[in-house]
Amino acid sequence: MAVGLLSHKVSDLCLGKPPVLSIPLVSTVGDALIALRTSQDGCVSVWSCCCCFFDTAHPVEEEEEEEGEENKEGACRCLGKLCMVDVICYLSEEKNLLSPSAALRAPVSVLLPKSPDRVAHVEANASLLEAIDLILKGAQALVVPIQRGRASGTWKKQHQWQSPEKGRHQFCWLTSEDIIRFLLNSIGILYPLPALSIDSLGIITAETLMVGYHSPASSALDAIRLSHANQTSVAVVDSDGNLIGEISPHTLACCDETVAAAIAVLSCGDLMAYIDCGGPPDDLVKVVEARLKERNMERFLEEFSMYNESSNSSSSSLAASSSDEEFSTSPSRTRSWGGGKYSKSLSYTARMVRRSEAIVCQPRSSLVAVMIQAIAHRVNYVWVIEDDGSFAGIVTFSSMLEVFGEHLRQLAMA
Repeated sequence: MAVGLLSHKVSDLCLGKPPVLSIPLVSTVGDALIALRTSQDGCVSVWSCCCCFFDTAHPVEEEEEEEGEENKEGACRCLGKLCMVDVICYLSEEKNLLSPSAALRAPVSVLLPKSPDRVAHVEANASLLEAIDLILKGAQALVVPIQRGRASGTWKKQHQWQSPEKGRHQFCWLTSEDIIRFLLNSIGILYPLPALSIDSLGIITAETLMVGYHSPASSALDAIRLSHANQTSVAVVDSDGNLIGEISPHTLACCDETVAAAIAVLSCGDLMAYIDCGGPPDDLVKVVEARLKERNMERFLEEFSMYNESSNSSSSSLAASSSDEEFSTSPSRTRSWGGGKYSKSLSYTARMVRRSEAIVCQPRSSLVAVMIQAIAHRVNYVWVIEDDGSFAGIVTFSSMLEVFGEHLRQLAMA
């Protein structure tokens, strides 16, 4: 049975996954923002070649793919994976808050991580262990080629995108969540490892990113960026260091770009309420508006209103061509300030959002129980709390994969 698990290839984990939505490196931040609003999974890839682009005006028909057969494999390369968190953190910088229109005209490269190892290309026949090793080396996502026949033509036409290589291959993402989910489906083969406690396995990390409940949200910006890069979260604690909640990149990824204004003027505690499931409370929206006026920063909202009107036609053409009723009739078609997640994206309803309450476990929790918790809430981590309520640390998918990787290697040698 163990041999069967080890025989699986990366392609087995990618079955049914949609192709990545892509834009070229010559795009602007504004282009990335438009693409993100239509992305099914809330992500967009940036490529180094000119043959891949997101284009709402010139859809690619199924037969056009044949023209690209002569394209050479490897001519294009994915440079990064972007989501709304990257845009929000970028717009939260003071210079961009003062001139958002200029920020949106900046090249998309300003959003890309400085480390090129965040994304790694992998062949479809790579082994499960090879994929785990790349994740442990720092890759947030693996770019895997998928057969053209496996991609959904209906999905592609609906979203009107061009693949990085119009010929032989399209690509999909493979993440640590995909690998953990795959291992969970084969959990019996890995016994007794899954039944052991996370404490006994030594995978609880005590060093975590923390901010005070009453601290300015702007002071947490670097921590948010780092947690996004490391696929963790920022703990919000009280004066005694007890965990109250979190500012999670997973939650921010389901918000719209105007959250940058809230980060500039709210406390960390208020920001948790602002980005919480259900959209920001009206009183907090009014607080943000008032504080922006006090700082002579109303221009941020005004310029975004104008930008949204000008870019709305591109998104409208995309929605009008869709045969998916939910996609084309979503109330999020109308964008307005203060709408939070519920005014953000054409594809919002297709993605899970959750509250800012931290997902927690205890040191004696079993590995399999923590895996199920994380997957159920679509996060890459779970906070660890002692019996007395004190904060113990965090356990992540990366630490789980370290344990599973070592266990699989031992199985391979047995």
